[in-house]
Amino acid sequence: MTSRQTDETGSLRGRIDRLIAAGEAAEAAVLLSQVWRDDQSPALAGFVASRFEKLRGKLPWICSRLAILRSFTVEAVVPLLRAGAAVGGIDLHVQIGDFNAYAQEILDPDSQLYHFDPHIVILAVQTRDIAPELWRDFAGLSPKDVEACTERVTGNFADWISTFRSRSQAHVVLHTLDVPPRPIQGVLDAQLETGQTEAIRRVNRQLVRIAQQHTGVYVLDYDGLVAQHGRTLWYDEQKWLTLRMPIAADCLIHLADEWLRFIHPLTGKVCKALVCDLDNTLWGGVIGEDGLDGIQLGVEYPGAAYRELQRAILDLYQRGIILAICSKNNPDDAMEALEKHPDMLLRPEHFASLKINWQDKALNLCEIAEELNIGIDAVAMLDDSPVERQLVRSQLPEATVIDLPSDPMGYAAALRQSPVFQRLSLSAEDHTRGQMYAQQRQRTELQHRTGSLEAFYHSLEMEAEIGLVTPQTLQRVAQLTQKTNQFNLTTRRYSEQQISEFAADPACRVYWVRVTDRFGDNGIVGVAITRQQDQVWELDTFLLSCRVIGRTVETAMLATIAEQAREAGARRLVGWFVPTKKNAPARDFYQRHGFQCSTERDGASCWEFDITKEQIDPPQWIHRKVFVEGLA
Repeated sequence: MTSRQTDETGSLRGRIDRLIAAGEAAEAAVLLSQVWRDDQSPALAGFVASRFEKLRGKLPWICSRLAILRSFTVEAVVPLLRAGAAVGGIDLHVQIGDFNAYAQEILDPDSQLYHFDPHIVILAVQTRDIAPELWRDFAGLSPKDVEACTERVTGNFADWISTFRSRSQAHVVLHTLDVPPRPIQGVLDAQLETGQTEAIRRVNRQLVRIAQQHTGVYVLDYDGLVAQHGRTLWYDEQKWLTLRMPIAADCLIHLADEWLRFIHPLTGKVCKALVCDLDNTLWGGVIGEDGLDGIQLGVEYPGAAYRELQRAILDLYQRGIILAICSKNNPDDAMEALEKHPDMLLRPEHFASLKINWQDKALNLCEIAEELNIGIDAVAMLDDSPVERQLVRSQLPEATVIDLPSDPMGYAAALRQSPVFQRLSLSAEDHTRGQMYAQQRQRTELQHRTGSLEAFYHSLEMEAEIGLVTPQTLQRVAQLTQKTNQFNLTTRRYSEQQISEFAADPACRVYWVRVTDRFGDNGIVGVAITRQQDQVWELDTFLLSCRVIGRTVETAMLATIAEQAREAGARRLVGWFVPTKKNAPARDFYQRHGFQCSTERDGASCWEFDITKEQIDPPQWIHRKVFVEGLA
C-alpha cells in the first residue's frame, strides 16, 4: 500500500470505530467491506474480523460452524477466511482440529469434532503427510509399491468419509492431494503412465468417486488451486520446515477465497440473479454516442474483453442464474445493440427483466427484485462504474455488488471468482430456469389479457404432479428447503442427507410438487414435510417457489396432504408459522385455508385443522396427479 492508501485506511478505521460506538451497524459494515476490498492482507484481516465481532447480532448474518481437519498449519488462513465470510454476510465460527490428528478426530466418536457439531467440515491433507512415499521417495518405488500406496490412501479416505457420515450430517469439503512442484524423475515423469504425477492424480480420481458415493461430500481441487497460482510460488519450504506451514504468505488469501467458494453455497449465501449494466460493461463505449458500429465488442482486442465477460455471464445463465439489465440508457439504442450486434452473445431472450431508463439504479434493482419475486439480497449487480457501485452499496447494503478491476480484461475473471454464484450441484430446474422466466413473461401477458383471475387460472391449463421424494428428486427438494424464503412457513433448512433420513422414517413423509401449464414445465416448485404422531400430522415444512406464488398451487398441495392424512387415520393437521423478514406472502396461509390458531409463542403461531369435520377443496383449475412411491 502507498502512504496515501495507508492514511486513508487509518482514517476509515477510525470512522468505523465511531460508527460502531454510535450503533450505526449497517454503515459500519459497508465501510468494513470497503476496507477489506481495498486490502485483503493478513495484517488487516484481524481488524476486520474483530470489528465484525462487535456487530454480531446487529446484522442479518447467516451463522455457520466450520471445522477444519488438517495435516498442516492453517491458523494464519483463518482470520482471512473469517473476514471474507463476514464481508459476505456469514458469521463463521471456526474450530481447528489438532495438528495432523484428522484421522483420530473422525474415528473417535467423543472427539472435539463431534462435540463442536459443525455444519461444514474441511478435510485438508497434503500428499507429503498422508503419502510421503509418493511425495519424496517415489524414485525408489516399484509399480507394485505405488499401487499398494494408492490403495492404502484411497481406502483410508473411504473409511474416514464413511465413518464421519454415519455420525454427522455436516457437509464435507475434501481437498485433493497436491502434486510436487518438480517431479522427482524430472521430464521423464510425463513420459510414464506410472509416473509420480499420474499416481497422485489417480488417487484424486478415486477421491471424486468416494465423494460421489455420499450425499453432502464435495471435492475441492487443491492441486488445481496450487497450479492456478503457480506451484513454485505457492510453497514456502522454509516456513514448512520451521512452522509446518507450507503455503507462502501471499497465497494464504487464495486458499481462504477457495474455501469461501464452497462455504457460500453450503450456507445458502448465494445470489439468484445477476443484474448487468450495458455501456462499458457488456460492451466498450457508449451506445448512444458511439453507435452500433462504434462500440467495442468482438473476438479481437479490445472488444474481446467484453465478449469474454458475456461468455462468463452466459455460463451463469446455463447454471440457472437469472439475468437482468439495469442501464441508464436510451432504450431504443440499447435494444438495437442487444438484438442486432453480430458479436453479442447475450440477446434479449436471455434476460428476465429489462430496466433501461434514466432512473436511479438502486430503485431499478428493487423493482427488478420485485418483478422476479425474489429478495434484494438474492440480487448481484455488475457495473463498471465505481460511483454506481458505491451508491448501490450505500442504499441497498443487503444486495451484492461485484467489484470490477479498472482493466476490462479482468472483468470475466472477477465474475467467475465471485462466491455468490458458486453451485455444488445442479438440478434439472437449474438448467432451464432462464427459459422458465421467459415463459413467466408470457403468463403475465396472458393475465393482462384475461378478464378475471379465475378465467386466467383456467386458461393456464395447470397440472400438478405430487409425490414422495425419490433419488431423482432428492437434490431439488433439498435445494428448495435451502433457498426458498418468501413462501416458506418455517424456513427450516435441510441437507440432502437430512432429507434422506426423513424419507426413511416411517413417521415422516417428504412431498414434492411439479407444475406444468400451457407455456411449459415449471419443474419441482414445492416441498412439504410431515411428521405423524398418533392421530396428528404436523407440517414441519411447507414451501413454494416464487415462480408459482399466487396460482393456488399451495392449495392443491395442502388438499392432497389433508386427503392422505385422513386416509392414514389422522384427525388433525397441525403447523407452525414462523415469521421472518421475507416470508410475509405466507403469513395468512393457514387462516385462508380454515385453520384455527391454537398457540402463539415468540412471534410464531401454531395452527390446527380438524380433518374429520372439514375438508380443503383442491382448485378446480389444477389437474392433480398423485404418486405414492418414494425413497425406500
